[in-house]
Amino acid sequence: MKNTLRILASAVAALLLYGCGIYSFSGTSIQPDVKTVTIDLFEYTALRVNPSLSNSLTEALKDKFRKMTRLEQVELDGDLEIEGAVSGYDVRSMAVTANEVAAQNRLTVTVKITFTNRKYPEENFEKSFSAYADYDSTQSLDAVEGTLCEGIIDELCENILNATVANW
Repeated sequence: MKNTLRILASAVAALLLYGCGIYSFSGTSIQPDVKTVTIDLFEYTALRVNPSLSNSLTEALKDKFRKMTRLEQVELDGDLEIEGAVSGYDVRSMAVTANEVAAQNRLTVTVKITFTNRKYPEENFEKSFSAYADYDSTQSLDAVEGTLCEGIIDELCENILNATVANW
């Protein structure tokens, strides 16, 4: 009987926390009066060109917010606004063999974000986020670029979500 009461009390407490809008089970902590978000198309300013990265990143971030938050996405003047630019898209040699040949290469993508919270301006920030993926140097970047970018985009979106609405 005591266990049943404890479980029931825990469930009621969890529902109350979730219902007040300050905490959600997705890990976000959005104030109850924040209702909308605007996610602008990311510019592409990196020297090395990947023509689809900007759009793919923007759409993945919109999808992440749709799945993980209760916020309505609007085209202009959302309570929260995320603007960004892909500022770096670089490939570097990482592991060198005894013959001084690169064994692995690393693709790194850097995104500069401007976050505006119109309801709570003290939360505004500008910050850069980077993510990378390594690949074998026997493969060309063209052959692995799509797969690498998918993983990098997922990591960047997770980090941006955490920084903007999860307060991590």
